[in-house]
Amino acid sequence: MAKSRYFYCLFLMNSLINIINFVPRELIDRRFGGALMSILIGTILGTLFVYIFTVLIAKFPGKGFPEIFDSLLPKKLARILLVLFAGLWCVAGGVTLLSFVDITLRFISPDSNPYTVVISFLVLVCICCRFDSLSLLYGLEIILSVTLPLIIYGLVKALINPDFNWDSVLQVTTYFWHKPDLMSLSAATFSFSGYLNLAIFNRVFHGLKLKHVWILGVEGLFVLLLTLLVPIGYFGTVAIDKHVYTWFSTADSIRMESFIIERMLFIFYFAYLSLSLVSVIVHWHGGLELFKGALSSVKKHSPKAERWKEWGILSLFSAMVLSLMGLDQYQLNMFGAWFLQIRWFGEMFIIALLFYCYRKVRRGKL
Repeated sequence: MAKSRYFYCLFLMNSLINIINFVPRELIDRRFGGALMSILIGTILGTLFVYIFTVLIAKFPGKGFPEIFDSLLPKKLARILLVLFAGLWCVAGGVTLLSFVDITLRFISPDSNPYTVVISFLVLVCICCRFDSLSLLYGLEIILSVTLPLIIYGLVKALINPDFNWDSVLQVTTYFWHKPDLMSLSAATFSFSGYLNLAIFNRVFHGLKLKHVWILGVEGLFVLLLTLLVPIGYFGTVAIDKHVYTWFSTADSIRMESFIIERMLFIFYFAYLSLSLVSVIVHWHGGLELFKGALSSVKKHSPKAERWKEWGILSLFSAMVLSLMGLDQYQLNMFGAWFLQIRWFGEMFIIALLFYCYRKVRRGKL
Protein backbone atom coordinates (compact mmCIF):
# COMPACT_ATOMS: atom_id res chain seq x y z
CA MET A 1 0.00 0.00 0.00
CA ALA A 2 1.37 3.40 -1.01
CA LYS A 3 1.30 6.46 1.20
CA SER A 4 -0.34 9.71 0.14
CA ARG A 5 3.01 11.39 -0.51
CA TYR A 6 3.40 9.32 -3.67
CA PHE A 7 0.41 11.11 -5.14
CA TYR A 8 2.28 14.39 -4.67
CA CYS A 9 5.24 12.79 -6.48
CA LEU A 10 3.01 11.97 -9.47
CA PHE A 11 1.63 15.50 -9.48
CA LEU A 12 5.06 17.14 -9.16
CA MET A 13 6.51 14.98 -11.94
CA ASN A 14 3.84 16.06 -14.39
CA SER A 15 4.04 19.69 -13.29
CA LEU A 16 7.79 19.88 -13.82
CA ILE A 17 7.79 17.96 -17.10
CA ASN A 18 5.60 20.60 -18.79
CA ILE A 19 8.72 22.79 -19.07
CA ILE A 20 10.09 20.62 -21.92
CA ASN A 21 6.78 19.79 -23.58
CA PHE A 22 4.78 22.13 -25.77
CA VAL A 23 3.39 24.17 -22.86
CA PRO A 24 6.10 26.91 -22.86
CA ARG A 25 5.81 27.41 -26.62
CA GLU A 26 2.01 27.74 -26.54
CA LEU A 27 2.07 30.17 -23.61
CA ILE A 28 4.92 32.25 -25.04
CA ASP A 29 3.15 32.48 -28.41
CA ARG A 30 0.28 34.11 -26.50
CA ARG A 31 2.35 36.30 -24.18
CA PHE A 32 0.56 39.37 -25.57
CA GLY A 33 -2.78 37.61 -25.91
CA GLY A 34 -3.97 36.25 -22.58
CA ALA A 35 -1.23 33.86 -21.43
CA LEU A 36 -1.12 35.30 -17.90
CA MET A 37 -4.90 35.23 -17.54
CA SER A 38 -4.95 31.64 -18.83
CA ILE A 39 -2.39 30.72 -16.14
CA LEU A 40 -4.65 32.15 -13.43
CA ILE A 41 -7.80 30.50 -14.78
CA GLY A 42 -5.93 27.26 -15.50
CA THR A 43 -4.66 27.16 -11.91
CA ILE A 44 -8.19 27.50 -10.54
CA LEU A 45 -9.65 24.90 -12.92
CA GLY A 46 -6.71 22.54 -12.53
CA THR A 47 -6.85 22.61 -8.73
CA LEU A 48 -10.61 22.04 -8.86
CA PHE A 49 -10.16 19.06 -11.20
CA VAL A 50 -7.52 17.58 -8.88
CA TYR A 51 -9.82 17.90 -5.88
CA ILE A 52 -12.90 16.45 -7.60
CA PHE A 53 -11.04 13.54 -9.20
CA THR A 54 -9.18 12.51 -6.03
CA VAL A 55 -12.38 12.65 -3.96
CA LEU A 56 -14.18 10.45 -6.52
CA ILE A 57 -11.36 7.94 -7.06
CA ALA A 58 -10.96 7.58 -3.28
CA LYS A 59 -14.46 6.06 -3.24
CA PHE A 60 -12.93 3.06 -5.07
CA PRO A 61 -9.98 2.11 -2.82
CA GLY A 62 -7.51 -0.29 -4.39
CA LYS A 63 -9.20 -0.16 -7.80
CA GLY A 64 -8.06 1.22 -11.14
CA PHE A 65 -10.15 2.13 -14.15
CA PRO A 66 -10.25 -1.48 -15.49
CA GLU A 67 -11.80 -2.77 -12.26
CA ILE A 68 -14.18 0.19 -11.89
CA PHE A 69 -15.45 0.14 -15.48
CA ASP A 70 -15.67 -3.65 -15.64
CA SER A 71 -18.06 -3.76 -12.68
CA LEU A 72 -20.17 -0.67 -13.42
CA LEU A 73 -20.34 -0.26 -17.21
CA PRO A 74 -21.47 -2.54 -20.07
CA LYS A 75 -18.61 -4.82 -21.06
CA LYS A 76 -18.27 -3.59 -24.64
CA LEU A 77 -18.41 0.07 -23.61
CA ALA A 78 -15.84 -0.54 -20.87
CA ARG A 79 -13.43 -2.15 -23.34
CA ILE A 80 -13.82 0.66 -25.87
CA LEU A 81 -13.20 3.33 -23.21
CA LEU A 82 -10.16 1.50 -21.84
CA VAL A 83 -8.62 1.25 -25.34
CA LEU A 84 -9.26 4.97 -25.94
CA PHE A 85 -7.76 5.93 -22.59
CA ALA A 86 -4.79 3.63 -23.22
CA GLY A 87 -4.20 5.50 -26.46
CA LEU A 88 -4.32 8.82 -24.62
CA TRP A 89 -1.75 7.62 -22.07
CA CYS A 90 0.42 6.25 -24.88
CA VAL A 91 0.39 9.59 -26.72
CA ALA A 92 1.12 11.47 -23.47
CA GLY A 93 4.30 9.46 -23.02
CA GLY A 94 5.14 9.54 -26.73
CA VAL A 95 4.93 13.34 -26.90
CA THR A 96 7.41 13.66 -24.04
CA LEU A 97 9.74 11.11 -25.62
CA LEU A 98 9.68 12.76 -29.05
CA SER A 99 10.36 16.16 -27.48
CA PHE A 100 13.36 14.88 -25.60
CA VAL A 101 14.79 13.08 -28.61
CA ASP A 102 14.59 16.39 -30.50
CA ILE A 103 16.22 18.22 -27.57
CA THR A 104 19.05 15.66 -27.44
CA LEU A 105 19.74 16.09 -31.15
CA ARG A 106 19.61 19.89 -30.99
CA PHE A 107 21.61 20.62 -27.84
CA ILE A 108 23.72 17.58 -26.92
CA SER A 109 24.54 15.35 -29.88
CA PRO A 110 23.59 16.85 -33.26
CA ASP A 111 25.56 14.22 -35.20
CA SER A 112 23.76 11.23 -33.67
CA ASN A 113 21.35 9.15 -35.69
CA PRO A 114 17.79 10.08 -34.56
CA TYR A 115 16.60 6.48 -34.67
CA THR A 116 19.54 5.31 -32.56
CA VAL A 117 18.58 7.81 -29.87
CA VAL A 118 14.85 7.04 -29.90
CA ILE A 119 15.35 3.26 -29.96
CA SER A 120 17.74 3.51 -26.99
CA PHE A 121 15.08 5.40 -25.04
CA LEU A 122 12.33 3.00 -26.15
CA VAL A 123 14.24 -0.08 -24.97
CA LEU A 124 14.71 1.41 -21.50
CA VAL A 125 11.09 2.61 -21.29
CA CYS A 126 9.58 -0.68 -22.47
CA ILE A 127 11.60 -2.72 -19.97
CA CYS A 128 10.84 -0.47 -17.00
CA CYS A 129 7.14 0.18 -17.60
CA ARG A 130 6.44 -3.55 -17.05
CA PHE A 131 7.40 -3.19 -13.38
CA ASP A 132 4.61 -3.21 -10.81
CA SER A 133 3.01 0.12 -9.86
CA LEU A 134 4.46 0.29 -6.35
CA SER A 135 8.02 -0.22 -7.59
CA LEU A 136 7.57 2.60 -10.11
CA LEU A 137 6.37 4.94 -7.36
CA TYR A 138 9.46 4.12 -5.28
CA GLY A 139 11.65 4.80 -8.30
CA LEU A 140 9.84 8.07 -9.03
CA GLU A 141 10.45 9.26 -5.48
CA ILE A 142 14.18 8.53 -5.76
CA ILE A 143 14.47 10.28 -9.14
CA LEU A 144 12.67 13.36 -7.80
CA SER A 145 14.94 13.47 -4.75
CA VAL A 146 17.95 13.61 -7.12
CA THR A 147 16.63 15.88 -9.86
CA LEU A 148 14.53 18.37 -7.87
CA PRO A 149 17.56 20.00 -6.13
CA LEU A 150 19.27 20.35 -9.52
CA ILE A 151 16.18 21.97 -11.06
CA ILE A 152 15.79 24.34 -8.09
CA TYR A 153 19.48 25.25 -8.35
CA GLY A 154 19.02 26.05 -12.03
CA LEU A 155 15.96 28.22 -11.30
CA VAL A 156 17.82 30.17 -8.62
CA LYS A 157 20.81 30.69 -10.92
CA ALA A 158 18.47 31.91 -13.65
CA LEU A 159 16.65 34.41 -11.42
CA ILE A 160 19.74 35.94 -9.75
CA ASN A 161 21.70 36.19 -12.99
CA PRO A 162 22.52 39.86 -13.78
CA ASP A 163 21.60 39.20 -17.43
CA PHE A 164 17.99 38.56 -16.42
CA ASN A 165 15.91 41.49 -17.68
CA TRP A 166 13.04 42.26 -15.29
CA ASP A 167 11.77 45.01 -17.62
CA SER A 168 10.77 42.39 -20.19
CA VAL A 169 8.88 40.47 -17.52
CA LEU A 170 7.08 43.62 -16.37
CA GLN A 171 6.17 44.44 -19.97
CA VAL A 172 4.42 41.08 -20.36
CA THR A 173 2.47 41.59 -17.11
CA THR A 174 0.84 44.69 -18.64
CA TYR A 175 -1.10 42.29 -20.91
CA PHE A 176 -2.59 40.44 -17.94
CA TRP A 177 -6.22 41.41 -18.65
CA HIS A 178 -6.26 40.13 -22.23
CA LYS A 179 -8.78 37.33 -22.78
CA PRO A 180 -7.23 33.85 -23.09
CA ASP A 181 -8.12 31.38 -25.83
CA LEU A 182 -8.81 27.64 -25.67
CA MET A 183 -5.24 26.69 -26.61
CA SER A 184 -3.63 28.70 -23.80
CA LEU A 185 -6.10 27.30 -21.26
CA SER A 186 -5.37 23.75 -22.44
CA ALA A 187 -1.63 24.37 -22.07
CA ALA A 188 -1.98 25.92 -18.61
CA THR A 189 -4.10 23.09 -17.21
CA PHE A 190 -1.60 20.44 -18.38
CA SER A 191 0.57 21.30 -15.38
CA PHE A 192 -2.14 19.83 -13.13
CA SER A 193 -2.83 16.62 -15.06
CA GLY A 194 -0.64 14.35 -12.95
CA TYR A 195 -3.67 13.26 -10.93
CA LEU A 196 -4.93 11.24 -13.91
CA ASN A 197 -2.24 8.62 -13.29
CA LEU A 198 -4.44 7.44 -10.42
CA ALA A 199 -6.43 5.69 -13.15
CA ILE A 200 -4.00 2.81 -12.56
CA PHE A 201 -1.93 3.80 -9.52
CA ASN A 202 -5.05 3.97 -7.35
CA ARG A 203 -4.63 0.20 -7.11
CA VAL A 204 -1.85 0.76 -4.59
CA PHE A 205 -3.64 3.55 -2.69
CA HIS A 206 -6.21 2.54 -0.08
CA GLY A 207 -8.26 5.41 1.26
CA LEU A 208 -6.29 8.24 -0.41
CA LYS A 209 -6.81 11.45 1.55
CA LEU A 210 -5.25 14.70 0.41
CA LYS A 211 -4.56 17.48 2.85
CA HIS A 212 -3.94 21.09 1.88
CA VAL A 213 -4.93 20.76 -1.78
CA TRP A 214 -4.27 24.48 -2.13
CA ILE A 215 -0.53 23.68 -1.99
CA LEU A 216 -0.88 21.89 -5.35
CA GLY A 217 -2.50 25.01 -6.79
CA VAL A 218 0.30 27.25 -5.52
CA GLU A 219 2.97 24.90 -6.85
CA GLY A 220 1.27 24.67 -10.25
CA LEU A 221 0.88 28.46 -10.45
CA PHE A 222 4.54 28.98 -9.51
CA VAL A 223 5.77 26.51 -12.14
CA LEU A 224 3.57 28.03 -14.87
CA LEU A 225 4.76 31.57 -14.12
CA LEU A 226 8.38 30.44 -14.24
CA THR A 227 7.70 28.50 -17.45
CA LEU A 228 6.47 31.65 -19.17
CA LEU A 229 8.45 34.50 -17.63
CA VAL A 230 12.01 33.24 -17.08
CA PRO A 231 12.81 32.67 -20.80
CA ILE A 232 11.27 36.07 -21.61
CA GLY A 233 13.54 37.63 -18.98
CA TYR A 234 16.56 36.23 -20.80
CA PHE A 235 15.69 36.71 -24.46
CA GLY A 236 13.23 39.60 -24.38
CA THR A 237 9.63 39.83 -25.52
CA VAL A 238 10.50 39.73 -29.23
CA ALA A 239 13.63 37.55 -29.58
CA ILE A 240 11.99 34.74 -27.59
CA ASP A 241 10.09 33.84 -30.79
CA LYS A 242 13.32 32.52 -32.33
CA HIS A 243 13.70 29.72 -29.77
CA VAL A 244 11.83 26.40 -29.94
CA TYR A 245 12.80 24.83 -26.60
CA THR A 246 12.98 28.03 -24.61
CA TRP A 247 14.04 26.53 -21.30
CA PHE A 248 16.98 24.61 -22.75
CA SER A 249 18.08 27.74 -24.58
CA THR A 250 17.85 29.54 -21.25
CA ALA A 251 19.90 26.86 -19.48
CA ASP A 252 22.49 27.09 -22.27
CA SER A 253 22.81 30.82 -21.49
CA ILE A 254 23.74 30.28 -17.82
CA ARG A 255 27.37 29.87 -16.80
CA MET A 256 28.42 28.24 -13.50
CA GLU A 257 31.67 29.66 -12.17
CA SER A 258 31.81 27.36 -9.15
CA PHE A 259 31.14 24.00 -10.81
CA ILE A 260 33.42 21.63 -12.71
CA ILE A 261 30.80 21.61 -15.48
CA GLU A 262 30.76 25.17 -16.71
CA ARG A 263 27.50 25.12 -18.69
CA MET A 264 24.21 24.84 -16.83
CA LEU A 265 22.81 23.06 -19.88
CA PHE A 266 24.43 19.73 -19.01
CA ILE A 267 23.07 19.65 -15.46
CA PHE A 268 19.65 20.73 -16.70
CA TYR A 269 19.76 18.06 -19.42
CA PHE A 270 20.70 15.32 -16.94
CA ALA A 271 17.89 16.33 -14.57
CA TYR A 272 15.27 16.44 -17.29
CA LEU A 273 16.53 13.32 -19.05
CA SER A 274 15.93 11.37 -15.83
CA LEU A 275 12.60 13.04 -15.17
CA SER A 276 11.40 12.66 -18.77
CA LEU A 277 12.18 8.96 -18.97
CA VAL A 278 10.43 8.32 -15.65
CA SER A 279 7.44 10.32 -16.90
CA VAL A 280 7.24 8.23 -20.09
CA ILE A 281 7.60 5.03 -18.05
CA VAL A 282 4.76 6.08 -15.73
CA HIS A 283 2.48 7.03 -18.63
CA TRP A 284 3.19 3.89 -20.63
CA HIS A 285 2.74 1.76 -17.52
CA GLY A 286 -0.72 3.31 -17.22
CA GLY A 287 -1.42 2.78 -20.93
CA LEU A 288 -0.19 -0.82 -20.74
CA GLU A 289 -2.41 -1.67 -17.78
CA LEU A 290 -5.43 0.02 -19.35
CA PHE A 291 -4.90 -1.90 -22.59
CA LYS A 292 -4.48 -5.16 -20.66
CA GLY A 293 -7.72 -4.37 -18.85
CA ALA A 294 -9.50 -4.02 -22.18
CA LEU A 295 -8.13 -7.40 -23.34
CA SER A 296 -8.73 -9.24 -20.07
CA SER A 297 -10.98 -12.29 -19.97
CA VAL A 298 -12.34 -14.68 -17.36
CA LYS A 299 -9.97 -17.38 -18.56
CA LYS A 300 -6.54 -17.11 -16.95
CA HIS A 301 -3.52 -17.12 -19.23
CA SER A 302 -0.08 -18.51 -18.47
CA PRO A 303 2.67 -16.08 -17.38
CA LYS A 304 4.34 -16.60 -20.76
CA ALA A 305 1.15 -15.61 -22.60
CA GLU A 306 0.84 -12.52 -20.39
CA ARG A 307 4.41 -11.50 -21.23
CA TRP A 308 3.72 -11.87 -24.95
CA LYS A 309 0.59 -9.74 -24.54
CA GLU A 310 2.56 -7.02 -22.76
CA TRP A 311 5.31 -6.96 -25.36
CA GLY A 312 2.73 -6.88 -28.15
CA ILE A 313 1.07 -3.80 -26.61
CA LEU A 314 4.42 -2.10 -26.05
CA SER A 315 5.37 -2.85 -29.65
CA LEU A 316 2.27 -0.93 -30.75
CA PHE A 317 3.25 2.00 -28.51
CA SER A 318 6.80 1.97 -29.88
CA ALA A 319 5.57 1.77 -33.47
CA MET A 320 3.46 4.89 -32.85
CA VAL A 321 6.54 6.80 -31.67
CA LEU A 322 8.70 5.59 -34.56
CA SER A 323 6.00 6.54 -37.07
CA LEU A 324 5.99 10.10 -35.72
CA MET A 325 9.76 10.47 -36.03
CA GLY A 326 9.26 11.66 -39.59
CA LEU A 327 7.42 14.81 -38.47
CA ASP A 328 9.25 18.09 -38.96
CA GLN A 329 9.35 20.77 -36.25
CA TYR A 330 6.18 22.52 -37.36
CA GLN A 331 4.20 19.28 -37.62
CA LEU A 332 5.47 18.13 -34.22
CA ASN A 333 4.36 21.39 -32.63
CA MET A 334 0.94 21.08 -34.24
CA PHE A 335 0.66 17.50 -33.00
CA GLY A 336 1.56 18.61 -29.47
CA ALA A 337 -0.97 21.45 -29.59
CA TRP A 338 -3.76 19.10 -30.68
CA PHE A 339 -2.77 16.67 -27.93
CA LEU A 340 -3.02 19.39 -25.26
CA GLN A 341 -6.56 20.26 -26.33
CA ILE A 342 -7.79 16.68 -26.70
CA ARG A 343 -6.26 15.84 -23.31
CA TRP A 344 -8.16 18.68 -21.61
CA PHE A 345 -11.52 17.60 -23.02
CA GLY A 346 -10.58 14.03 -22.15
CA GLU A 347 -10.02 15.05 -18.53
CA MET A 348 -13.49 16.55 -18.32
CA PHE A 349 -15.00 13.39 -19.81
CA ILE A 350 -13.07 11.15 -17.40
CA ILE A 351 -14.22 13.14 -14.36
CA ALA A 352 -17.85 13.06 -15.58
CA LEU A 353 -17.58 9.30 -16.21
CA LEU A 354 -16.08 8.66 -12.78
CA PHE A 355 -18.87 10.71 -11.18
CA TYR A 356 -21.43 8.57 -13.03
CA CYS A 357 -19.77 5.40 -11.70
CA TYR A 358 -19.80 6.78 -8.17
CA ARG A 359 -23.49 7.69 -8.43
CA LYS A 360 -24.24 4.20 -9.72
CA VAL A 361 -22.46 2.62 -6.76
CA ARG A 362 -24.21 4.93 -4.33
CA ARG A 363 -27.66 4.15 -5.78
CA GLY A 364 -26.87 0.44 -5.51
CA LYS A 365 -26.18 0.78 -1.79
CA LEU A 366 -29.46 2.59 -1.06
